[in-house]
Amino acid sequence: MCMRVKDITQYLEQIAPLNYQESYDNAGLLTGTPDQEVDKVLLCLYATEKIVAEAQQKGAQMIIAHHPIIFGSLKKLTGSNYVERTVIAAIRAGIAIYAIHTNLDNMQQGVNQRIGAALGLPRGRILAPKKNLLYKLVVFVPHEAVEPVRAAVFKAGVGAIGDYSECSYALEGTGSFKPGSSAQPAVGQRGTRHYEPESRLEFLVEKPQLGGVLSAMVAAHPYEEVAHDVFPLDNAHATVGSGMITELEEPLETEVFLHRIKERMGGVVRHTAPVKEKLHRIAWCGGSGSFLLPQAIAAGADLFLTSDVKYHQFFDAENHLVLADIGHYENEQYTKELLADLLSEKFNNFAVLLSENSTNPINYL
Repeated sequence: MCMRVKDITQYLEQIAPLNYQESYDNAGLLTGTPDQEVDKVLLCLYATEKIVAEAQQKGAQMIIAHHPIIFGSLKKLTGSNYVERTVIAAIRAGIAIYAIHTNLDNMQQGVNQRIGAALGLPRGRILAPKKNLLYKLVVFVPHEAVEPVRAAVFKAGVGAIGDYSECSYALEGTGSFKPGSSAQPAVGQRGTRHYEPESRLEFLVEKPQLGGVLSAMVAAHPYEEVAHDVFPLDNAHATVGSGMITELEEPLETEVFLHRIKERMGGVVRHTAPVKEKLHRIAWCGGSGSFLLPQAIAAGADLFLTSDVKYHQFFDAENHLVLADIGHYENEQYTKELLADLLSEKFNNFAVLLSENSTNPINYL
């Protein structure tokens, strides 16, 4: 069976939907076409000219990067900078470049969970859950069709709330309608008002699922016209959002944990003065996460780990917690292994390669 770019991207977008990326981001397919054939994929943090050359040398037709090489507006392709040269090289070589960035950062099973595992931390929860990602789907169904419609909606991927699946709510009532002259009613007669015992079914639906769920619901429903409502919710999505926080089973000495960060992540650890001798609650965020400092403080974290913290932002910790900063590259270095694991779980008919080139632009003396 021949693998194509779209087979890989569709799978990754089931795990980390594109509409879960931040508004400033540019995740998705950046070069190449969905129908390109693939038998080797090269994984990296950032697609540069060296990465494209490595992909060519290894015979990889696709690069999957964490950071998008095309981030801002790209108006010309003249080779005047490294972004343009990388894109030109990929197009000339026929190599597809795909970026999976803040959409993967924002998933509970994504980048932050892998950082926590690397640091030996217990399973965490999302530090800043996102809003405006959930809908309530309401549909009115004749009693005999309740289970088929409910089963179809569940099969389409709806009904999960935290660790619970197949969640729904039903309320019984009576619906009325009068079929028109050209209607093909499943029940009732044309031109006559009909009363039908019905159930009101309610489901929680995530934004990326909505289109597919509506199609499945309509296909399973016996009525010609399906009465339903979709309500946007202000509820926070417990498993989608920025950062992560966890409770330690046994307190850790602050100095011991700071040394663990250095040993396991590398680079340089910049941090504010220890506040407590021991840590009970730790928060962290892959990439540039200093914007989450207020949430980490509010959540009672004893230490918050991220990268790209500016000088004056260290003052904002105000002795509430230890603010620790490691390099951006060091913070996200385990993302390649995360992607390799995800792809290997699903596919066994193409090679998944980890880039041997470091794309960290920073050197340390």
